[in-house]
Amino acid sequence: MKMTTSPARALVAAIAVALVTVAEARAADMALIEPAALQATMATWVVLDARPRSAWESGRIPGALSLSWENYTGTDGEGIPFRILPPEELALRLGSMGIDGITPLVIYGDADTSWGGEGWAAWMFAWLGHEGPIRILNGGVDAWRRGGFAVTTGAPTARGRARYVPRPAPEWDIATAEILRPRTPIILIDTRSTMEWLVDAIPGAVHIEWAKFHTGDERRPLGRDALVRLLRDHGVDPRKPVVYYCRGGVRSGYAWMVHQLAGLPDARNYEGGMEMWWKHSAR
Repeated sequence: MKMTTSPARALVAAIAVALVTVAEARAADMALIEPAALQATMATWVVLDARPRSAWESGRIPGALSLSWENYTGTDGEGIPFRILPPEELALRLGSMGIDGITPLVIYGDADTSWGGEGWAAWMFAWLGHEGPIRILNGGVDAWRRGGFAVTTGAPTARGRARYVPRPAPEWDIATAEILRPRTPIILIDTRSTMEWLVDAIPGAVHIEWAKFHTGDERRPLGRDALVRLLRDHGVDPRKPVVYYCRGGVRSGYAWMVHQLAGLPDARNYEGGMEMWWKHSAR
């Protein structure tokens, strides 16, 4: 018997394919950039410093704007700290910095103070549905300095206001209810310190501290082969859906970024982290 597809069903299928394609494209244009390449193409990018603002003030890549997770998170209405601000508020702040949804971005941290903030920032832009290219400075400001390039304390040139239109991509986050749902096909990876892990963790999670996702004095992100080895050494099949978490989504955001840069199947960042888990799982 010959099967036929109704126009309505064909339309639904086409829309589904289109939605999947859009979801995959939202974080597709994310890659590393070397200091020399950034220096040579500086006028192309808006450069964002993901370290604490005090580190940005003490010396930064010329023209870099401050974007520390500490200034883009807060305590939500349920009393859960470290929650990302609503998309509309983030859009207003980004627009005031002259950033819109297609602005080419370079994000950097350092080997000391950023604590994975560059990964959180990269995740934030993916979650907002940023359509412009996102580059992570390989080795951060430490590699920039070692490359012989200058840092400054001078004020960056003011940019005109822009209109950032968020296109939220919730597939990069995960709700506590989904984690609690029986037979949810995910592997949870706890990226906190060993001490935090021993005190409390989400049942069934695998512990891989976030510091294992980078290498060398400049904390360069692991490449694909090294990341696959790391995951497999901890019993994680990199082909399966992975969710990273920490206390509030920052260190896990870094692990998520390394995962995306490696080109592995898309992972998610449990942005609420243990703070949300403690609040919601007991209900």
